[in-house]
Amino acid sequence: MTLSIHRAVLGPLENNVYFLVDDESGDSVLIDPSFEPQIQLRLASEQGWQLRQIWLTHGHYDHIAGAKTVSEAFFPPLPIAMHPESFEWAAAQPEMMKIGRRIDHVPRLDIPLAQGMWLDVVANGSRKLVEVRDVSGHSPGSVLFYVPDLKIAVVGDAIFRGSIGRTDLEGSDHALLLKNIREQIYTLPDETTLLPGHGPATTVGFEKANNPFVRG
Repeated sequence: MTLSIHRAVLGPLENNVYFLVDDESGDSVLIDPSFEPQIQLRLASEQGWQLRQIWLTHGHYDHIAGAKTVSEAFFPPLPIAMHPESFEWAAAQPEMMKIGRRIDHVPRLDIPLAQGMWLDVVANGSRKLVEVRDVSGHSPGSVLFYVPDLKIAVVGDAIFRGSIGRTDLEGSDHALLLKNIREQIYTLPDETTLLPGHGPATTVGFEKANNPFVRG
């Protein structure tokens, strides 16, 4: 088994959308399907990736915008994985009208995520390929997906190169975010590449040494 990760930058907020792929089988997971879901579906089809699941790092509209469309493009619909706190927070928000677009809520919570869970690229698979870590603070129930074989972690909006996620939003908690960065991100190996929801990749080691908001 060989895993690979692929990025597409989509939408008005330049969201990073990730495809985690088992290169041998073509089975794949779509992480944080943002705007332009038809482009995401086309990319998967053109590459021969068989989408099996959707994983969401958190419930902000720009990270879930395409979840309903992508999931329901298949029969049965692709299962959606999300932390229950994140799902409940998103569901409690009023009609999501942002930057001139209507955003569909996440239609279902099929796989409740929790700290310490291990995931496979195939729903109900038995391989422990991806670890879930709780990095709440930017929003309730935020998680990262750590892939030891690739030495990467998809971190959503918890941390960026030289910065951290906003904590002036509803449901944010600045102190909790700093705590979780130290305990859940900075405890990963220094060579781990961090793949954020926006902007360029970074590494654990670089952020521990240089991030002005939280040093390691």
